[in-house]
Amino acid sequence: MAARRDRQAGQEPLYTPDERRRRDATAWTLVQGILAPLQFLVFLVSLALVLRYLATGDGLVWATVSIVAKTLVLYAIMVTGSIWEKVVFGRYLFARPFFWEDVFSMLVLALHTAYLVALAGGWLGAPTLMALALAAYAAYLVNAAQFLLKLRRARLDTAPAPVPAGAAAAEYAR
Repeated sequence: MAARRDRQAGQEPLYTPDERRRRDATAWTLVQGILAPLQFLVFLVSLALVLRYLATGDGLVWATVSIVAKTLVLYAIMVTGSIWEKVVFGRYLFARPFFWEDVFSMLVLALHTAYLVALAGGWLGAPTLMALALAAYAAYLVNAAQFLLKLRRARLDTAPAPVPAGAAAAEYAR
């Protein structure tokens, strides 16, 4: 139904037929499909550890290690996602269908990287580092929602348009 609405509104499909073929043929699609939920799982564990530290003052080392792990998984998904984008759309970043997701991904990367730099340089105290991590995590959640909405749109683009009940009955009667 939403796919029909999009087409009626003149919105072009997310993928051209060639892009869809390349997306379905590349192993990088599977890599993204594995890394995205892995990153979310690491995020959830890390978020719990960060909140535990902020609430109790206990577990700073585990919270820190989890943020570093989350950042490394983020870097992995960004590198492989850029390769996926190159294979499917012919450019590493800012391809037409994922332009705004990539723009926001830069903010997510900047915040996570700022955390690592501040941690390595010893420039911020633990509570401020945790606040920076939470800001990075909030940006990550927005970005993840962007990608989930895009995934939903891609699925709706491929869903067959519903057949009106009267049309199905008329076709059956022939």
